Amino acid sequence: MANIQFLGTGRRKTSVARVRLVPGNGNITINKRDIDEYFDYETLRVIAKEPLVITETMDKYDVLVNVEGGGFTGQAGAIRHGIARALIESDEELRPILKKAGHLTRDSRMKERKKYGLKKARRSPQFSKR
Repeated sequence: MANIQFLGTGRRKTSVARVRLVPGNGNITINKRDIDEYFDYETLRVIAKEPLVITETMDKYDVLVNVEGGGFTGQAGAIRHGIARALIESDEELRPILKKAGHLTRDSRMKERKKYGLKKARRSPQFSKR
């Protein structure tokens, strides 16, 4: 029997997550660590698991993730995006559910670049009258 697996790439801010769905019993491994060990906050675990929960495929697949770049919030968003894409590869009928929940859209919000003459992207230097 061939090893069946479904791949999906998720992105958010500067994070990139490469996700593999393998038939199993619902274990989620991120960078060779368990999800509970990797994410300290329950909210991040909930965000990452969301596509599996809404499609009711939580105990159908083991999720193997390689994620790099960004902070933990961006990584959780990237993992969610990657899992959603991999689920569609496994079963096209899940597309309407995931699309309605907004998990297939790449969140395009990025940090605005700093402009010269300013302290940050839009913050100007303090004005002094004298």
